[in-house]
Amino acid sequence: MATSANDSFFIATPIFYVNDVPHIGHAYTEVAADALSRWMRQSGMDTWFLTGTDEHGQKIMRTALANGVSPKEWADRLVEQSWKPLLQTLDLANDDFIRTTEARHEVAVTKFLTLLHDKGFIYQGEYEGFYCVGCEEYKPAADLVDGVGEFEGQKVCQIHGRPVEVLKEENYFFKMSDFQQDLLDLYQSQPDFIQPPSVRNEIIAFVNRGLDDLSISRSNIDWGIEVPFDKSHVTYVWFEALLNYITATGWGSDEETFARRWPAIQLVGKDIARFHAVIWPAMLMAAGLAPPKRVFAHGWLLVGGEKMSKSKLTGIAPTDITSVFGSDAFRYYFLRAITFGSDGSFSWEDLSARYEAELANGLGNLASRVIAMITRYRDGVIPDGAPGSAPAEAALQAVMAEAVPAADAAMNAFAPHEALGQLWRIVDATNGYITEQEPWVLAKDPQEAQRLDAVLYNAADALRCLAVTLSPFMPQATHKLWVALGMPGSLQDQNIPDAGFAGGLTPGVSVGELLPLFPRIDPEA
Repeated sequence: MATSANDSFFIATPIFYVNDVPHIGHAYTEVAADALSRWMRQSGMDTWFLTGTDEHGQKIMRTALANGVSPKEWADRLVEQSWKPLLQTLDLANDDFIRTTEARHEVAVTKFLTLLHDKGFIYQGEYEGFYCVGCEEYKPAADLVDGVGEFEGQKVCQIHGRPVEVLKEENYFFKMSDFQQDLLDLYQSQPDFIQPPSVRNEIIAFVNRGLDDLSISRSNIDWGIEVPFDKSHVTYVWFEALLNYITATGWGSDEETFARRWPAIQLVGKDIARFHAVIWPAMLMAAGLAPPKRVFAHGWLLVGGEKMSKSKLTGIAPTDITSVFGSDAFRYYFLRAITFGSDGSFSWEDLSARYEAELANGLGNLASRVIAMITRYRDGVIPDGAPGSAPAEAALQAVMAEAVPAADAAMNAFAPHEALGQLWRIVDATNGYITEQEPWVLAKDPQEAQRLDAVLYNAADALRCLAVTLSPFMPQATHKLWVALGMPGSLQDQNIPDAGFAGGLTPGVSVGELLPLFPRIDPEA
């Protein structure tokens, strides 16, 4: 029997525009989606994680021409050399990677346009307005600001800070205005449809002001998907790009898979929330399809107080960080240090301090000490010191039993920063347990052999719990720890909700060598 969409977890990042290489703002979205999908998959849910690239539109056409290549050549180069390698750089476990230049996407877009046209939701008309090439979007006057510096005296896009163009075109339009009340009813009936609340309030206010019909074609460029009922037009990039979420999951070609996966949770940056929470559900309603399950808009990454931007030279490549600190530290830092849903500031100093205090000295040193003591005091074999009822063990087990479900609740609420905070209670409690029980003292007294077994076993069992629950965040380090504990099977097959129950570690197995999980960083390197 096929799994229903209600039993599934389908999360999709935006598909990223290939006019330039990725920066850590893009990577932030990717690692958040990856950690959430890994967590849900290890919690027994039928999970699907989609990401990809958006490759049509005027901005890419201009960028390609400026670099002396065709738009397709430019897109192929950026995808193969920069965007797909990002998957490995960040240890992403995505299930699919969609490109809007793929045949499966173009065929489904054509079907979707034909469907809406046949249903009377698309008509031809003339449009004149302010167009931002950077956003690939017509801008209402309220979204423009006065330019400064070289753009003084001109109206500029408040996101990109560059002048808009006045365009007048004969286009095809989508009757988005027909869906104003349907959208408001959706927001009312599903209060968590748009998150966080600040973005929800902004979207509701926008829709309440009234919706215009949406221009969905362009006749002045040829880099895009042809409109099936008028070959002289190509589809507006945002209209066809949004369709990737259903074209990648079988709409129009594999209805069984589509029924299994859809609807998706859309994880987006807050600057594109309007596209995903207004235009996208209206398109789906017009086609008779269910809207997304949820639209979660995370905040911006700020560097020096400004939103991450290549044009403003504030873009930092993910490899600038991973080449020094590793991918696990990258993933941990951005998911722990920033309240998910709010803007967050990145600094090298904070990253370095957290790496040393929380990863190297906290988790890394804990793992090394426990494995080393089992090796030294018990010849590398995990002792049979099964969970007892002594107060010290009971206290440690209580922390595990409380922290894991609390972390699970936080992940289901899209709060990875809170989940990591809960799991770090186990790190701190286990470090405190070892300090108080002093196994190095117990090892000197033969009469304390049974007590030493209990301490070593319970400390190692806490490491097992941490390996399982932290694996969605730090897959490399936790895999090393899992292997060092001598645990059988794949770490990814372990059920997270069960990880907090004490006694999951198998006595009698041999531990392996554990190299430092988070090696010291040479500041002079």
